[in-house]
Order: sequence, then structure tokens, then C-alpha cells
Amino acid sequence: MTRGKLRIYLGAAPGVGKTYAMLSEAHRRVERGTDCVVAFVEHHHRPRTEVMLHGLEQVPRKEIGYRGGTFTEMDVDAVLARRPQVALVDELAHTNIPGSRHARRWQDVEELLAAGIDVVSTVNIQHLESLGDVVESITGIRQQETVPDEVVRRADQIELVDMSPEALRRRMAHGNIYTPDKVDAALSNYFRPGNLTALRELALLWVADRVDAYLNRYRSEHRVSAIWGSRERIVVGLTGGPEGRTLIRRAARLAEKGAGGEVLAVYISRSDGLTAASPKELAVQRTLVEDLGGTFHHVVGDDIPAALLDFARGVNATQIVLGVSRRSSWQYVLGPGVGATVARESGPDLDVHLITHAEAGKGRGLPVARRARLGRSRVVSGWLVGVLGPVLLTWLLTGAAPDVGLANDMLLFLTLTVAAALLGGLFPALASAVVGSVLLNWYFTPPVHTLTIADPVNIVAIAIFVSVAASVASVVGLASRRTHQAARLRAESEILSFLAGNVLRGETTLEALLDRVRETFGMESAALLERTGETAPWTCAGSVGPRPAGMPEEADVDVPVGDHMALSLRGRVLPAADRRVLAAFAAQAAVVLDRQRLRREADRAKQLTEGNRIRTALLAAVSHDLRTPLAGIKAAVSSLRSDDVEWSEQDRAELLEAIEEGADRLDHLVGNLLDMSRLQTGTVTPIIRETDLDEVVPMALGGVPEDSVDLDIPETLPMVHVDRGLLERAVANVVENAVKHSPPGQKVLVSASALADRVELRVVDRGPGVPDEAKDHIFEPFQRHGDSPRGVGVGLGLAVARGFTEAVGGTLHAEDTPGGGLTMVLAVPTASQRTRPDRPVLPAPATP
Repeated sequence: MTRGKLRIYLGAAPGVGKTYAMLSEAHRRVERGTDCVVAFVEHHHRPRTEVMLHGLEQVPRKEIGYRGGTFTEMDVDAVLARRPQVALVDELAHTNIPGSRHARRWQDVEELLAAGIDVVSTVNIQHLESLGDVVESITGIRQQETVPDEVVRRADQIELVDMSPEALRRRMAHGNIYTPDKVDAALSNYFRPGNLTALRELALLWVADRVDAYLNRYRSEHRVSAIWGSRERIVVGLTGGPEGRTLIRRAARLAEKGAGGEVLAVYISRSDGLTAASPKELAVQRTLVEDLGGTFHHVVGDDIPAALLDFARGVNATQIVLGVSRRSSWQYVLGPGVGATVARESGPDLDVHLITHAEAGKGRGLPVARRARLGRSRVVSGWLVGVLGPVLLTWLLTGAAPDVGLANDMLLFLTLTVAAALLGGLFPALASAVVGSVLLNWYFTPPVHTLTIADPVNIVAIAIFVSVAASVASVVGLASRRTHQAARLRAESEILSFLAGNVLRGETTLEALLDRVRETFGMESAALLERTGETAPWTCAGSVGPRPAGMPEEADVDVPVGDHMALSLRGRVLPAADRRVLAAFAAQAAVVLDRQRLRREADRAKQLTEGNRIRTALLAAVSHDLRTPLAGIKAAVSSLRSDDVEWSEQDRAELLEAIEEGADRLDHLVGNLLDMSRLQTGTVTPIIRETDLDEVVPMALGGVPEDSVDLDIPETLPMVHVDRGLLERAVANVVENAVKHSPPGQKVLVSASALADRVELRVVDRGPGVPDEAKDHIFEPFQRHGDSPRGVGVGLGLAVARGFTEAVGGTLHAEDTPGGGLTMVLAVPTASQRTRPDRPVLPAPATP
């Protein structure tokens, strides 16, 4: 069963006219013949609203006893039994009396919609559940009756019933809303100008969000690629900490304020694969940003501020959202931090937002991952401490404290050895142990200034010092290597887990995978190359980035995949440790490429199957629709040639007219069949040139009676870039279809107007119209909607019209005509916006 449609009249406050507008719509529908009933409408003793109920069928209400009183509620069972096309249900947020079928009226409405009944309802902005706190802060009144926002958002139509605060207060003062004894209290409390202005703003903003959603859907359905208005791209910098969720939500709210706003969350890891981020927290944040309609990116970079700014500029971002640093106060001596650096270097083209959060200022410490692989500065520092440190310590001890004692001297030298191990690793620590032992022997072990040792105990002490220093250095170096390996494996497992997750999430396009490779390893370009044999030339199956490699020898990194395929990267030479992960990406790229080819093969097989279906439908059409005019022509010719009957001049003229009409119908049917064949085989080759629409449309009206069409084509329209012949055939088929379905005496209106980068031709009829679910079906070949009699065509007119329209780069779709009927909208690009398609998009073939 088809679900009913919900239309909601949304108001900012009581009295703006929601119920009146709903009843006016009901009268319009009844006049058009729609079966419309009043399921529940509360007029609140307002005379003008009460008058609007006259002439509308009202379903009796259900009486419910509660606490000694009798109350009336909507009788859901009675409405379901009556089963109208449209039911009017006032006050969507109303709470039903205990004992009713449902606790809330919106639940009653949901049941009517599930039964296939269209519902028209009303609700005020203050009754939306998410705005309860905001409304209470404005008016001081907590709304007890609310409706979930999702219920209202799912409505097929939302119409704002708007009124200025001054006009609403005048209506209140005139007694059109409340009785006179309540007017003064209402005007001085709830209906204050400030309250009404704030509520009106809430309603306008809420409806504006709905309009944005509809506009995005419209642009997507009509393949509008040009940007309408400004587009905000907001980059969220993540550290893997818990504050990331706050940043993502804040960025999502910022994006909602701009038309077409986009959120891109980015986590930057160092090139060595080490990270202090929690993989579990990053997974949660990835899910959150994707649920909010954004995308998650993983970028490699040692300089985090620079990498973040490069990423933001690379995606043409307009804003960057960062969290306030988690550093403690003392940690700022190490540097200004990522946020301050990004804000300083962002320049005038990027706005940087620093967002406070619960983790700000709590400190983040020094992550072990950063110390796992020692950079050049760390190694140099280790050598300086290991070699120069003992020399400086010797100078201090001999000059300032000569009588500390050998044991204490050894402990001080051992401290320097440990420091050298922590900074520079194993070899600086061993060097420190050797230098320290020599200096201890020369300056502090009797006899001094010689390498001989008089006391055997001192020999043991020196030996212990050397062994302890070497052991400490070895343990620290081993721990560093193991930490690096563990972090490296963890990073690799995260990347491989993401790679496997791509398949589960449906991210299987080759370009998306190659872009992820390029982004993960910080490369300039990535390409998947293949060849058919050992000596065959390489061809590019897919690439991203500038200057992709044309053969493996041109790449900085080359990973073979089987015998005849290779993943080639340009940008820098990667270490051997990265090739294991890169090999997994390469294998997955080969799988994705095979999958795409299999999908194309399946599509080709589907086209062949659909072609067979079309041929079957063609045979069925030929068996009747083509034979009918042939039979009429044959009968008329046989009658004229008959010697048994003496035909009058009038009879002969009628028979000749029947022959001509049959021949014209046959010519029209054969023409459509040939056109459909050209479209199906892809042999339509448009000859594009600049054309005036007012030169094409009149030529397309030759096949319809002169008094059946009203033409309104302004001479000021811009030139269009089309094939005149194809456009004329498309317009002719659309107009003939409209004239055929128009009531007697009703003319078809053909008008044109310029809109942005295209010109729209609208063919409007007042016929029976077409339901929404059949609007695309009527463009399929061999389809005739409704009760169209056989013999009037094979159902190819609109299919050919859409095919020719798309062949010249235009679109053709159907809309409802206000007041009844169908409007065909044919849009073609202006001369300055012409984009020629590779081949026409064929209409979907019929399914037997």
C-alpha cells in the first residue's frame, strides 16, 4: 500500500492563520473533485474559521470520559472506515485524552498516513521538540505538548504561514483570536512584540533549512553542476583525542549556516607511522563525521600545521576548526602550538576557529610514539651529550669539586651515559661510556694523569661502570626499536583495516582508492598501469594527481601487481617498510579494477537483454498499431477500386481522406520507430549550432491543429546551442502528446523563459495529469499511461523526445500543472554554457 502524503502548515504563533489556510486548501481540493473530509479541526470560536467549515464533510468525533467529564477526540477508526483521499487534522502536537487510541495526535496521523490517506495538518514552531528550551527562554513558558522534529521534517510539503508581529497584534486587538476578556493579558504576556519577533525568526530559519534540503535534492535530480551561492568548505583538525567529537559537531553547525556547506575532518599522522591517537576514538569520530554528512581524511605529514594548511588549501576550504590546545601552561615553552601556528600562517583566505572543550588545558604529555624513531636533531643531541658532556663534567669536577669521591664521579658520568642513550640511542651511549671511562681513569683514578690503575678495587669499579653504561644503552636502544616496530605495526593495521572497511562501506571506485593512496603516503600522483603482455606498451587504467607516470620506470615508487599490472607513485622515494602496506593497496586496486570491468560487462549484458525486450515489444506493437492504419488504407483503396458500387464525389473524398490519414499515422509511427532505433544503437550525431528558440518551436507545431496551442516565446530569449532538427522533433512529440490528452476546447500553452544558464520550454496541458510514481514511467519506450486506447501510437513519442533532448545536452521531465494537468519542462543550455555529451543517454527500455 502506498503511504499517504503529509502537508503541514507551520506558524510562528497562534492566530497567524494556519487553520484558515488549511481549510481554504480543503475547499480548493473539494472544488477539484478530491474526496476531502475534516477529521479534526478546532475553530476556537473564531467566526471566520468557523465559517470555513461550512461545505466540508466532518467525521464525527469520538467521546471519551475522563475524571467525571466528557471530551471529544479524533475518531481514528471512523476516519479509516470512511477512507477519504485527504483528511484534515488540526493541532499536530496535541496530547490526546487518556483512553484514546494513541497518546499523541501525531501518532494518529502516522496511522492515517500508513493507511494511504493524505493528511493536511497544522503546528506552531514552539511545539517542535528540539526548540523547547529556546522557546522557554524567549517566552518564559514551557510547552508541554511537543512533536518530534523528524515527524515534521518527513512531511512532503511544509508551508510557512507568516505574519508580522504588528499585524498579529492588531488581529489580537480586534478580537479575531481570543475573546475580549483575554486580549489585554495576551498582548502584555505571550504576544509581546519581542516574543513574536523571536518566534517568527525561529520559524523562518527552520523552514530555510528545509528549503536548503529541497534545493540540494533538486540540484541532484536535475544534475545542476554550477554552484548557486557561496559554498563553505570547513576542515576540522583532529588529534585523536576526545575533543574531536565536539569539534565535528561545531563544524557541522557552521556548515549548516551556508548553502551547500561541507565538512572535511582530517587526521594528520607523521611519516614514520607513529601516533599517540586512540584508534578506537578515531573510528568513533570517523563514524560521527560521516553520519553528519562529512568526509574523513588521513594525511601524512611531519609538520602538522603545514600539512593541515596544505590540505585545507588543496580542497579549497574556507574555514578551519581546531580545538584549544590541551597543553598545560608550562608546555608552551616548547613552542606556540598547532592552533596558534595555523592561525598565524593561514593568511587572508582561511578563517581559523579555535573551539573550547572539556579537555582544554589538562595537558597531553609527550607521546611515546614521537620518541620511537629518532630524528637527526635527536641523534646529534645524543652525540653531543655522550662526547662533550663527559669533557665538560670533568672540567667542572676538577675545577669546582675535586674531592667528591670516585663513586660519586662514576655516578655522574653514568648519568650522562643514560642521558645520551635516551636522546641518541645505542651508539652515542656506548661512545659516552668509552669517553667517560677514559676520563675517569686519567683524572680521578690514582695515580692520576696516567692510564694505569694502582688499586684493584678501582679497576673493578671502572669495569662495572663500563658494563652498566653499555647495558643501559643496549636496553634503551632495544626498547626504542621495539616501540617503533609496535607503533609501526599498529599504524599499518589501522591502514589495512581502513582498506578492508572501504569494501564494506561501498567505497570501491578506482579513483577514490588511488586518491587515498596518494593522500596516505603524501605523494604527488598515483596511477594504476597495465599491459596485455610482456612486450606490450603500458596503458593507464586510472590515475589521480598531476603528471601521473606513464610507465613504471618513470615513477618514484613502483609496486608490481601480478605479471601485467603495476601501481606507480610520483612524489618521493618511500622507505622499504612502506611497501608492505603499499602492496596491499596495489592488490586492492587490481581487485577494484576487475570489479569495475565485471560491472561494465554486466551492464552490457543488461543492455542486450533490454534490447531483446524492446524487440519483443516492437513486434507486439507492429502486430496491432502498425497493421491498424494499413488495414484502413487497404479497405479504402479496395472500396475505390470496386466496380460494384458507384461512389459519389463526397464518398470518394472521404475515402481519400481516410487513406491520407492512415498514411500520415503510419508515417508518424514508422518515424518514431526509426528514431528509437537510432537512439538505441547510439547513432544519433547532433549537429550543434547557435539557434533562436522562436525559430524552432513554431516549426514543430505543424502536426497539431492551429487553434489547439497558445504560443508564448519572447524574442528576448538568449540563443541556445542545439541541433535544430532533433530539438524540433522533440518539441513536436511533446506538443502532440499534450494536445492528445487535453480536454476539448482547452488549448495547450507553450511558453519559454531564461533561467540561469539554460532556457526552459514549458508545455502545459489541462488533461487528467499523471501520478508522481508514473512521471518517469511515461518516458519509457512502448509505454502508454492510463487508459489510452490502442491504435493511437506505439508509446514512443515521449521516449524519443527525451532521447533527442538529452542528445543535445538538455533535460526533459514532467511536473504537475497547478489546478490539474501535466507540464512538460524541456530545458536546453544557452550558447555560452554548452557542454556536448559523449553520446545520448538512452531512455530506460520497457520491462515486459
